[in-house]
Amino acid sequence: MRVSCLQENLAKGLSIVGRAVATRSTLPVLSNVLLATDGGRLKLAATNLEIGIVCWIGAKVEEEGATTVPARLLMDFVNSLPPEKIDMELVVRTQTLHLRCARYEANIKGIDASEFPLIPTAIGDRQVSLDPETLRQMIRQVAFAAATDESRPILTGVLAKFEGSSLTLAAADGFRLSVRTAELDEPVPEPLTIIIPARALTELARISAEEEEPIQVTITEGRRQALFHLTNVDLVSQLIEGNFPDYNQIIPKSYTTRAVVEARELLAAVKLASFFARDAANIIRLQMVPGEELAPGQLIVTATAAEVGDNVGQMDATVEGEPLEIAFNARYLMDVLNALDSP
Repeated sequence: MRVSCLQENLAKGLSIVGRAVATRSTLPVLSNVLLATDGGRLKLAATNLEIGIVCWIGAKVEEEGATTVPARLLMDFVNSLPPEKIDMELVVRTQTLHLRCARYEANIKGIDASEFPLIPTAIGDRQVSLDPETLRQMIRQVAFAAATDESRPILTGVLAKFEGSSLTLAAADGFRLSVRTAELDEPVPEPLTIIIPARALTELARISAEEEEPIQVTITEGRRQALFHLTNVDLVSQLIEGNFPDYNQIIPKSYTTRAVVEARELLAAVKLASFFARDAANIIRLQMVPGEELAPGQLIVTATAAEVGDNVGQMDATVEGEPLEIAFNARYLMDVLNALDSP
């Protein structure tokens, strides 16, 4: 393999695939990134067997070939090079990749590309087109509620329900639930429900930050993998098997007290209270006080730590129903308020 490309292009490509590199694995090749020539471009790929990311960058290919080299070393080295052309040449016999940029040279020992797991780039015909901005927003507003504890794997995923002309994402961790529905540009041929690891969706939102073209989603016939196709980038994720909790049964259908406040004002009050709640199991209290004829309702946010002190924040609110005091985990409440687009 003999290929050359710009330092900034290689650095950007490595940053995209780098998050899929396995950090703890018994297979050394999973700590590597694949470099392979592909139709006049340079293909970069990494996988931890749960998520795989493939990226193509512009390059001048003089000789076809492929290899894998340690991802961390290559990324650190390339990121520190000057923004000039990088020449790469593979010594096949020793699987040594020689790099040259400006007045710098390096030799990196790799592992044969044949040992690198195959990452599919076309897996089935169940395809849905999604608007990238809408999808990024949905992921931001839902994925935070997924569990990080692996004791209940099903809750580490995000339910994706395609039905008619709508997509619903839902996540829950046993303490909170987030659900968001959006309209699709085109209706799906048949209903489809899958569970995607929250981490995969978070990575998708990250790598699609500058994406403007629709994202193509393809599901395998066996519903074991999902492929997200972007411009010059593919992300493949294993799907989670099992039954997601019926979130409709969790959402209350009625209320005794309802308060309407400005989200940003409430977020500011909760953030201030959280400084005191750190020494009190992260608990804050919200007191909802209905208004009178000439006075608006009030929402009062408090936090008390016996050895530190206390905090009180007040704001106007439209309160319907009975007076109420309720306690929340400050971090959970801030996560929700940060995800809202309301003023």
